[in-house]
Amino acid sequence: MNFEESKRRRDAASDTRCREFMLPNTRNSMGRAVHGVIWDGPNCLAGNPMIVFGHGASGDRHQSPIPYLAKKAVRELGYFAVSIDGPVHGKRTVGDGARGAFGEEWQRSGCIDDMLSDWQVAIDAALAETGAGKLAYWGLSMGTIFGAPLVAADKRICTAVLGLMGTVGANEESKSKIVEAAANIHCPVLFLMQLEDELFSRERYLDLFDRFATADKRIHAHPGLHPAVPVSELNASLAFLHDRLENGPAEPVDSAFGPISA
Repeated sequence: MNFEESKRRRDAASDTRCREFMLPNTRNSMGRAVHGVIWDGPNCLAGNPMIVFGHGASGDRHQSPIPYLAKKAVRELGYFAVSIDGPVHGKRTVGDGARGAFGEEWQRSGCIDDMLSDWQVAIDAALAETGAGKLAYWGLSMGTIFGAPLVAADKRICTAVLGLMGTVGANEESKSKIVEAAANIHCPVLFLMQLEDELFSRERYLDLFDRFATADKRIHAHPGLHPAVPVSELNASLAFLHDRLENGPAEPVDSAFGPISA
């Protein structure tokens, strides 16, 4: 992994380090390099977990709230964090480098498979660089479009936060990729939903949630449009990953009140 020294950043207040990297990926049909970033700090020891962050269609590897959550994970939990640019985003910008360009890319056959390849190259390199242990995934909206197939394919990922997405696609291929991925996700999942989402209907949200194969899944819904996830929920999502990484899947439990009578 080649780090761009001029791009190193350090947050003096929290003593977190942010290192940019670039990786070739000969397995990607587009022949594009992978650009990403690793966050770590003095409490990030070999064997500690790593959280893999996927960004939304309007951003890049540094899109909010990824830096907030990554620094919080480094500072408070001693976890490593890694994020990479999407297919037409950040240092790989095509067109507007946002939803417009992604809308076109999403229609391309092989789009999801190529991004899955990018992620696998980045994760392998990040693990080799850091010596991290267990993996978790956090990604909403486009972060779920690419993240759900990644979580389904990479069994090193022990738990995931997904959401702001439903059973839709730019075409039948991309929709089927999401549906197939959900049916092959068996790790604990927290799924986030916005009740007035202008991009995805409630019905599509719930349909995707129902398709996750894991027995340890839950859905948190909040009022508001697509990007209006409250900070309290962001903190809760990190706590969910921490709990599942440390304690494993939740055991099914009976109601605390026993059988409920009419």
